[in-house]
Amino acid sequence: MAGIAALYRHRDTLPLRTRVLCTLGAVAALHAAAVVLLLAGNAGAPGSKPMAWGLVLTAYLAGVKHSYDWDHLAAIDNSTRKFVAQRQDPVSVGFAFSLGHSSVVTLAGVLVIAGASLVGGFMQEGTAGNLVLGLIGSGVSGLFLLAMGLFNGSAFARSAGALRRARNGAAVNAGDLEPLGLMARLLARPLSRVRRPRNIYVVGFLFGLGFDTATTIGLLMVTAAAALAGVPAFALLALPLAFAAAMTLCDSLNGMAMMRMYRSALSDPQRRLGFNTLVTGISALSALVIACITLGGFLHTAFALDDPMTAWLGSIDLGEAGLVLVALLLAVWGAAALAGRTRNG
Repeated sequence: MAGIAALYRHRDTLPLRTRVLCTLGAVAALHAAAVVLLLAGNAGAPGSKPMAWGLVLTAYLAGVKHSYDWDHLAAIDNSTRKFVAQRQDPVSVGFAFSLGHSSVVTLAGVLVIAGASLVGGFMQEGTAGNLVLGLIGSGVSGLFLLAMGLFNGSAFARSAGALRRARNGAAVNAGDLEPLGLMARLLARPLSRVRRPRNIYVVGFLFGLGFDTATTIGLLMVTAAAALAGVPAFALLALPLAFAAAMTLCDSLNGMAMMRMYRSALSDPQRRLGFNTLVTGISALSALVIACITLGGFLHTAFALDDPMTAWLGSIDLGEAGLVLVALLLAVWGAAALAGRTRNG
């Protein structure tokens, strides 16, 4: 235990490879815990085995789907860009955010299994509990994404200016790609507490309080139905853990991929300036779009507004937009890699 405590205290000084392995090890532990609980639950009630396995698989796929919500991607991508610009190697941004988000779902799932009726009030649209938690989740997510979008927007402006100078023959260094100016100074204090990837856990937890996605509500309703059907408690506990395991896996891989993308751009700004500018612009724009939609819906609900603009913003269903964002970033990354190979060849 002392060795683990010492490792935790000095985690920021560990080699990048070690931190990647530790993060993936934590994700693997969540998967193992879900499997152990499922096996333990089925051991006492063999007749429920097919149903329990099917429900856990459904919960796992729900976690995969939820990880590609646009707000997840925007929060992880923009936070990663901020840490990379500060010369950190943020391997655990996606894991920390997802763990915080899934902590809410896991806690709610445990309460459902324990028979706590108050969780139903949080899930039922129009109730006071659902309204309060929804406002907390949307308010926090909207303000955080707005701050991150503006912060990385200033980095985009700097990068675009450096790109114009580079086309005129000027040299470019990594400092030309960092967010500076009035906007960066204004946001320094609000973002001062987000100093390390682990701080994103709290952000993810607050994002999750909204209970505003069909995936989360559907998982809890399935858990409640399975409890009424007589599925053993241990097997039921595997449901939120399977959801958390899937979400942390996808979000961790997303965060690591974005870290590599940004690090490769900043490590060779002269050759990869256009790539950095484009990716930073996409990330900043995605955060700002989500922030406007989320805060518009927040204002419409919180102040009972009846204007058409906030009503429209509050009704927008982004659906599979997160997958479009992933595809766009992968296409940009692939095009940049192909261009680099063509240049070197």
